[in-house]
Amino acid sequence: MTAPDPDLPVLLTVYGREHCHLCQDMLATLQELKASYPFQLEVVDVDSDSDLQSRYGQRVPVLMAGNREICHYHLDLNAFGRIFQRIEK
Repeated sequence: MTAPDPDLPVLLTVYGREHCHLCQDMLATLQELKASYPFQLEVVDVDSDSDLQSRYGQRVPVLMAGNREICHYHLDLNAFGRIFQRIEK
């Protein structure tokens, strides 16, 4: 994990696992969105920690902003956009 970049106000975390096509799809779309939205992206493998395995089980990927779940399984572009609407206000 890298230190947060103070120039990018939003840190988003994707909880997923290796060999997960839904995880790869979400990450690919988020990488594309980085060209238009100022955010950092952290990826956490739920299989690296038994607590995370218990918490998320097969419900991956999960996109979080802080302690708030934005979406799971598929990227919800409306929910994603609302994160940045709050910042602009």
